[in-house]
Amino acid sequence: MKIKAMFVSLIMLSLIPVSMVQANEQSESEVDEQLEEQRYHLKLNEWQNQGLDSIAHYEQSIPPSAFINIDDEELLPSSQSNGYEDSVFYWRNQDSLTVEVEVDKEGLYEIGFDYLPQGDSIIPIEGAIQVNGEYPYSESRRIVFPSYWKNETEDFKTDRSGNEIIPRQVRLKEWQHLKAEDSQYLYKRPLQFHLNEGKNTITLNNLRGEMLVGNVYITSVKQVQTYEEYLNSFSEAEQQEGLIKYQAEHPSEKNNSYIRPMATEDPAVTPYDLDRLYLNTLGGDSWNTAGQTVSWEVEVEKTGFYRLSFKALQDKASNAPVYRTLLINDEVPFEEVEQYQFKHSKKWYNETFSNNEGDPYWFYLEEGKNKISLKADTSPHARVIFTIDDVMQEIDELSLSIRKLTGNQQGTRDWDIEEYIPGIDEQLLEWANLLEEEMAYLMSLNNGVESTEISSMKIAIDKLKKLAAEPDEIPSRLTELSTGSNSAAQFLGNIRTQLTNQPLLLDQFYVHGDVRLPDAEADLWTKTKDSTLSFFKSFTEENLATSDVSEDTLEVWVNRPRQYVELLQNMTDQNFTPETGIKVKYSLMPDESKLVLASAANTQPDLAIGISNWVPYELAIRGAAVDLRQFDDFEEVGQQFSPGAFLPLIVEDNVYALPETQDFFVQFYRKDIMEELNLPIPNTWDEVTEILPELQRYGLNYYTPLAEESAFKAFQTTSPFIYQFGGKIYQEDGLGAAIDEDKALEGIQFMSDLSTIYSMPLQVPRFYNHFRYSTLPIGVAPFGTYVELTTAAPEISGWWDITPQPGIEQEDGTVERWAAGSGQASMIFDGNEKEEEAWELLKWWMSTETQTEYAVTMQTLFGPEYMWNTANLEAFEELPLPEEHKDVILEQWEYLREVPKTPYSYMVEREISNAWNRAVFDGENVRASVDDSVILINREMRRKLEEFGYMENGEVIKPYPIPTIEKVEGWLEVNE
Repeated sequence: MKIKAMFVSLIMLSLIPVSMVQANEQSESEVDEQLEEQRYHLKLNEWQNQGLDSIAHYEQSIPPSAFINIDDEELLPSSQSNGYEDSVFYWRNQDSLTVEVEVDKEGLYEIGFDYLPQGDSIIPIEGAIQVNGEYPYSESRRIVFPSYWKNETEDFKTDRSGNEIIPRQVRLKEWQHLKAEDSQYLYKRPLQFHLNEGKNTITLNNLRGEMLVGNVYITSVKQVQTYEEYLNSFSEAEQQEGLIKYQAEHPSEKNNSYIRPMATEDPAVTPYDLDRLYLNTLGGDSWNTAGQTVSWEVEVEKTGFYRLSFKALQDKASNAPVYRTLLINDEVPFEEVEQYQFKHSKKWYNETFSNNEGDPYWFYLEEGKNKISLKADTSPHARVIFTIDDVMQEIDELSLSIRKLTGNQQGTRDWDIEEYIPGIDEQLLEWANLLEEEMAYLMSLNNGVESTEISSMKIAIDKLKKLAAEPDEIPSRLTELSTGSNSAAQFLGNIRTQLTNQPLLLDQFYVHGDVRLPDAEADLWTKTKDSTLSFFKSFTEENLATSDVSEDTLEVWVNRPRQYVELLQNMTDQNFTPETGIKVKYSLMPDESKLVLASAANTQPDLAIGISNWVPYELAIRGAAVDLRQFDDFEEVGQQFSPGAFLPLIVEDNVYALPETQDFFVQFYRKDIMEELNLPIPNTWDEVTEILPELQRYGLNYYTPLAEESAFKAFQTTSPFIYQFGGKIYQEDGLGAAIDEDKALEGIQFMSDLSTIYSMPLQVPRFYNHFRYSTLPIGVAPFGTYVELTTAAPEISGWWDITPQPGIEQEDGTVERWAAGSGQASMIFDGNEKEEEAWELLKWWMSTETQTEYAVTMQTLFGPEYMWNTANLEAFEELPLPEEHKDVILEQWEYLREVPKTPYSYMVEREISNAWNRAVFDGENVRASVDDSVILINREMRRKLEEFGYMENGEVIKPYPIPTIEKVEGWLEVNE
C-alpha cells in the first residue's frame, strides 16, 4: 500500500541517513531497501519463499569462556556464578556479547540464553540481537529477559481492620532459560533467525538492566505436537480419578511482580467472609499483558492423565474473549492449548481445557510435583494489530503530506486534492476494505458477538468511506482522519490497545479425573443473604472515607487513589505507630479545593498529603497552616529537598509545607533517528535552533511544552525561558511584575520566536505519540512522558534516551537550565493541639527510608507505571530506575526553580500566556504586548495586596518579600 503523493513519506524518511536524500540520486526502490527492518512475520515469509526452513535436530551451546569481543573483567569465575558452576558473563552498562557459531546447513534456527537477573530494578531487562552485524527484523531490536517473583509469604498478613494485605514480592534468585521471543508476544512461538552455512556471529546488545549470562544456545526450531500425537506418546498412561483443588492466589512463581492477589467480595469465591476482606483471587487487570505468566506447583500421587479446570471470571469491558497458553513443566504439551480462549462472562464459570466440541483434554502428569503455567497471549489478534499498525502509519504519512501541502490553510480555501495526491480516494477505500476483512476475522474469533473493538472498527471504516466520497474536503476535515479525538486514527489506536489487553481473574483450579466440578456460582439464597447483610454493614464499616477520629489519633487527608492510601496506612501501622506510639488514620480526600472551605468551617484534618503545591499557600496566607520553620530540626529535614522546590510554599519568611513529589523536565530524544540523521544532541537553545533546519527538512521538528494543546501557557512552560535568560517575574519587594525588564523580555521574545521564526509546532495533542511515531524525535517533556515511554512504548524501548534540557550558555561557559518542577506537597493545619505529633509523622513520611520503601513497594506490587517521583533527593537516588537516567534527572534538579506564589500570581501567569499568544497568533510586538500586560497585573496586584493587608488605600503597609533560592539555601545552611 503506497500513497501516490508528490511528497516523500516523512515518517519513513526519518530513518534515512542524510547522504541518502541528496538530489534524488536514488530511486524509490533503492531508498526503500535502506529503511528500517521489516517486521518478523514479513521477513519469515520472505525466508520461507526463498526455500529456507528450520533445521531438524540441531543444538549447539557456547559457554561464556568462548564469547568474543568482551571485557575480560566482566567474565566471572564459577565461584561467583551464583550456582551456575561455570564461568559467566556480567552483561550490563550498554555492553554487548558476541558468539561465533558454525553450522553445516543454511536455515532457520532459534537462539536461547541461560541468565540470572541482577540489580533491583522493576523495569524488565532488555537486549537486542544482531546476526552477522545486522538486525534481521524489527522485533530483534528488543528482547525481554523477565525476572521471576513470588510472594514473600503465603500466610497473608492483615491490616487494622482484619483485612488481608498484599504480601511483599521477592525476586527468585534462580537461573532461567529463555528462547528469544518477540517483546510484545504477538507470535505464539519463539523467534527464528537465519544463519548462513559456515561461520556466523550472534551479538546480544544491552539496552537496559543487568544480568549474568551463561551458555548461549543455537537450536533447531522446536515443533509442537498435536493432541493426538501427545496422547500416543504416553500410550501406557491411564486416566486418573479424584479431584484436587488449588487456590489461584497462591502461585509458586510469576514473571511480573505486580500480578497480584485480589480481594473479591463475592460469596462465589473462596475463601470469603462478609466481615473481612480475603485475598481470594488472582489477576484481573494486573494480569492483562501478553507474556505475563503465572505458575502453580501441583502434586499428584500417581503418574497418569488428568484434566485441568480453572474457575474464572472474564468480564473484559469490551465483551471480547481473552487468551492463554497452557504450559506443563515449562513446555506446551500440544498445539491445541496454545491461544486457548476464555470466553467473556460476567459470572464465574469453570473452564475445563477442551476441544471445540467440548471434549476435555487429558494431561500427562508425573507422580510428585509438577508445574502448571498460564501465559497471557495476544497472538490470535496479531494479524489485526499488524493491519491497524500499517493503516495508522499510512494515515499519518498522508496527513503529513496534506499538512505540508496546505500549511496553515486547511480550512481557508478550496482544494482540488486529486491534483496533488492522485488516487487519494482509492487509498482511503483500500484501508476501509482491509479493516473490513479484519473486522470479519474478529467476529469469527468472538463467535459472532460484536465487541467494542468491532463497533469501533465499524466507525473508523465509516469515517474513511465518507472522506473517500468527498476527497477535496479532506484538508478541512483532517480531524476526522488523523488529528481529532474522534478521528479514524484515534479509533484504530484505541482498538489496538483493547486488543492487547487480556485480563483474567482466577479463584481456584482443579486437577481432576472424570468427576463433577463444584458449582462456580453461589446459589440464589446465598447471594440474596449476602447482598442484604452487605447493605446493612455498609452503614457501619470502616473505610478510607473521611470520618470522625478519636482524640488520640492524627487525622490525615490524602489526595491520592485508594491503593496509594492503603499502602501508606499499612506502612504507618507496621512501622511508624509501633515506633512512636502515635496513632494515624488516613482518609481519601474528596476534593483538595475544599480544604480552604474545611478550614473555614473548622472541619479540617491535622495534616494533608499529596496536595497540589498551590494549596498550602492559599491556606497559609489565610492563617490556616503551620510554619514548619518553628520546629528545631526543620533545617536538617529541609536539606533532603531541592531548595527551588520550597519557593511556592513560602509566605514572607515562613515555610508551610514540605515538597512530596517532584516533576522534571528533561530532553527526550530518539537515538536511532538522531544517529541516522547524524545530528548532535543539543545542549543549548542555540544548538537547538541549529539542528531545526535539518529536522524540518525531513518533516520532523522539536517539541517544547509550549505546544501543549491548551491555549493557556502555565508557569511551568513559560518561566524556564525567563529564568534561563536571567530575567525575573516579580519585583524583589513583591510590589509588581518584572516581566517588562530587558532580560525577561528577551526570554519571552525567544519563546515567541520558537514558533514564529523557527517554526516549532504550535499545538501537539500528545508528545508521547509523536515521539513514538518519529514525527517529533526530540523535545522537552516532563515526568509523565518518562513513565509512558518506559512502560507503554515497548516498540522503541532502548532506542531513546534523556539529557538535561537545553539552556542558555553563559559567558563562563556554563549553561543555565532553570525549569519548574511542580509536584505535590504535605502540610500541617493550624489550630490543632497535635502539631508536634503531626511533625513527627511528616518527618517519617518524607524520610529517605520511608520514601524509598514506599516507591519500591508501589512499583513492585502495581507495576512500573506506578513510578514514584519522590521529592526526597536521597530517596530518589535509591529508586529502581536506570542509573544513567537518575543521574540526568538529578542534574536537571540542580536547576529546579519553581515560581513563588503571590496573592496575584494567577494574574501574572495568565498575562505572560496572553502576551505569548498575542505575539504568536496576532503578530503583536512582544514589548508592547508585555507593557499592556504589566498594567493589568499591577492593577490586580494592588487589589489583592489590599485584600491580604499589605497595602491600604494604594499605600504600602508592609513589603511582600519574594523568596529566592539563595534565601532558602541560607535557611537550610546548604553548602556550608
